[in-house]
Amino acid sequence: MFGSGNSKEKLQEKYNKLMQESFDLSTVNRKKSDAKRAEAEEIGKQLDELEKKG
Repeated sequence: MFGSGNSKEKLQEKYNKLMQESFDLSTVNRKKSDAKRAEAEEIGKQLDELEKKG
């Protein structure tokens, strides 16, 4: 599929950013940290789906 690599890279970057934000927040605000982690996990699921498709 055209552009799938690009979108995969963008998802990976977003996942990494959210995980870093979650880590940074973990000592300051656990609730926000958990929310960032949940967002990252959703993106992780999308990445897994892309892996399965191609």
